[in-house]
Amino acid sequence: MANRWGIPKDVEELIRKRDTSCVYCGISFINSVFSHKTRPTWEHIINDIRINGVDNIAICCGSCNASKGAKLLSDWLNSKYCKTYRITRDNVASVVKEHLSGQ
Repeated sequence: MANRWGIPKDVEELIRKRDTSCVYCGISFINSVFSHKTRPTWEHIINDIRINGVDNIAICCGSCNASKGAKLLSDWLNSKYCKTYRITRDNVASVVKEHLSGQ
């Protein structure tokens, strides 16, 4: 059975164990008090809702998710938001880096 975003339960469980902090900015989701901006949200690294595997689904904070929106990952990493928060190709999570190797 999948969750309301169509992510299969086994994939969701793996991702929740893997992503204990935002895959982009690194804010921790463990023992945190969440605001709208810091809450964990589901993210399709490549913006295609049909790709629901563990290599394309991640958890990021609401602020990063809102900023990235439907932008291409490589374009977003060059945005003012990423420059402001010092999010670079070098300091994102491994699951994100895997997508960048082909861009």
